[in-house]
Amino acid sequence: QVQPVESGGGLVQPGGSLRLSCVASGRIFSMYDMGWYRQAPGKQRQMVATINNRSIRNYTDSVKGRFTISRDNRKNTVYLQMNSLKPEDTAVYYCNTRFRGEDYWGQGTPVTVSS
Repeated sequence: QVQPVESGGGLVQPGGSLRLSCVASGRIFSMYDMGWYRQAPGKQRQMVATINNRSIRNYTDSVKGRFTISRDNRKNTVYLQMNSLKPEDTAVYYCNTRFRGEDYWGQGTPVTVSS
């Protein structure tokens, strides 16, 4: 069973940086498509960034140039480096693993951008 586990959220000032990590279980992590999603209070969950099993990346427009998604298959880990954070980035961030048509979600890690 695949179970993503996120870490790295917290409180940061506008303009600051955070790095989120997600570890996903399983011996075939390299075959998983991975992604980060976020859900702000009162809003629907939205895609932030994805990286497939060939390391092709995709970003939502609002984070392009500020966020970077990467993966380390040896560590079963996907990262989200977030720079130049804005108050509108405040949300709970969820890690997603997609494999053979099935989606697996972590419990989320909160990110708050505030002065």
